Amino acid sequence: MSYDYLIVGAGLFGAVCAQRLTEAGKKCLVVDRRKHIAGNCYSEIVEGVEVHKYGPHVFHTNDEGVWQYLNRFTAFNNFRLGTIANYKGEMYSLPFNMYTFNKMWGVTSPKEAAAVIESQRQAAHIGEPRNLAEQAISLVGSDIFERLIKGYTEKQWGRPCEELPAFIIRRLPVRFTYDNNYFNARYQGIPVEGYTKLAERLLAGSEVRLETDYLQNREELNKAAERIVYTGPIDEYFGYAYGHLGYRLVKFATEILDEPNFQGNAVVNYTAKEVPFTRIIEHKWFKFGLDNEGKELPKTVVSREYSVEWQPGDEPYYPVNDEANSALYRRYKEAADKEEKVLFGGRLAEYKYYDMDQVVASALAARL
Repeated sequence: MSYDYLIVGAGLFGAVCAQRLTEAGKKCLVVDRRKHIAGNCYSEIVEGVEVHKYGPHVFHTNDEGVWQYLNRFTAFNNFRLGTIANYKGEMYSLPFNMYTFNKMWGVTSPKEAAAVIESQRQAAHIGEPRNLAEQAISLVGSDIFERLIKGYTEKQWGRPCEELPAFIIRRLPVRFTYDNNYFNARYQGIPVEGYTKLAERLLAGSEVRLETDYLQNREELNKAAERIVYTGPIDEYFGYAYGHLGYRLVKFATEILDEPNFQGNAVVNYTAKEVPFTRIIEHKWFKFGLDNEGKELPKTVVSREYSVEWQPGDEPYYPVNDEANSALYRRYKEAADKEEKVLFGGRLAEYKYYDMDQVVASALAARL
């Protein structure tokens, strides 16, 4: 065997594992079937703009260990995400806060906002929320649910809100303050030199082979290393023996515009169901409209994001953690636990809706 470890996937989990192992004196081979490293965090420069090719990635964490670890390899800017929701031309602040409540109901105090939400919750006769719709109404009332959550969520997941688990909406902050910061994390920002450069530094010292499909070359690659770190879809690893897990796929329509400012914000959600895309991303605002040398950019790059159902052969983005898929995953997990040579890690291999800091924390805690 030529390597101590074979790492399948050059995304964040695989790259952190590679860095840890290389630092410990291990020899690693990293393979990825894509043409680039960094997985869905991959970013590239277009007209001086750093474009998040697979959607916006704003790093945020309260884990000081994770933050200190990543700062060994990159500096972060001080970007704070403040999303805007567009509902039929009406603009609302996200996450839901006093600006949102004032625009929706004309209230000016937290007490008034809470009273409206409670009255709408009672009118909907909701006890313990059984699904996403009931959880959302409990949190922010039926008006906000109907205008700002229902259409967007059903576009995103391709399912009625009543069929989605309640925990999904708990990720969305609700504040009775005038605070537009989407994430309430202590540490936030975007790598100054981009996520691709971060991944490149994490992978330094490892051999990296791109456009290499592990599952199509499994027999040969397994002979190359004593142990394997697998970050791809867990159901694909086992040849879909128990059936396909559900995923959502995101597609983008990206264009370069010969103007300096298209929408005035990095992310604008389009919450009406009749609008086919979920949001528009204007990438330059993740770096305050400046290039890596601090110069103002005369052009802008925007991406319309469409959420569609995953089909076999597509690149999966995030898992659908409903009851049926969770039960199916447990069967694959039992099979994975019997693979003594293989560590399964990351969003696809663990079938978890991880944030980036959780991926890094998981990789740092992994028993390699």
